[in-house]
Amino acid sequence: MSVNRIALGTLAYLVAVFPLAYAWHLVVFKELYDSIGYITRDEPIIALGFGAILFQGAIFAYLFPRFYRGGPPLLYSLKFAAIMGALHWTNHVLAAAAKHNMTPLSTWFAMETLYLTIQFLATGLALLWVYRGALVPIAGDESLESAG
Repeated sequence: MSVNRIALGTLAYLVAVFPLAYAWHLVVFKELYDSIGYITRDEPIIALGFGAILFQGAIFAYLFPRFYRGGPPLLYSLKFAAIMGALHWTNHVLAAAAKHNMTPLSTWFAMETLYLTIQFLATGLALLWVYRGALVPIAGDESLESAG
C-alpha cells in the first residue's frame, strides 16, 4: 500500500469534508444549530474540528483499499462509504443526542443525517478518485460485496 496514496486520500477527505463541515454547521445552518442547542461555545474550536477530520481522513484512506474484494470500484466505494458513514452516524448523531439537550431531536436527526449522507458520498467518491486504477482484490471469505 502506497504511503503517497494514503496521504493523498487524507488530503482529499480533508478538502472534501472540512469546508462542508464548516459551512454547514457554522455558516449556512448556524442559527438552526444554535436554536436546537448543538453549538454551545461562543467560539467553536476550529482546530479541533480540523484535527478530527484530518485523523478521520487518514483512517479512511488507510482502510479503503484493504477491504476491496473485486467488482465495480464505484459500487465498492459507495458501500464502503455507507458502512463507514453508518458507523460515524451512530457515534456522531445518536451519541450526541444522548448527551446533549437538543430540541427538537427530529431536527437534529434530519439535519445531521442529511449532512453525513453528503459527507460520506463525497468521501466515497474522493477515495475512489485517489485509488483509481490501484484497487487490487484481496483474498478472503468475507467482503463488503456480501453486505448488499
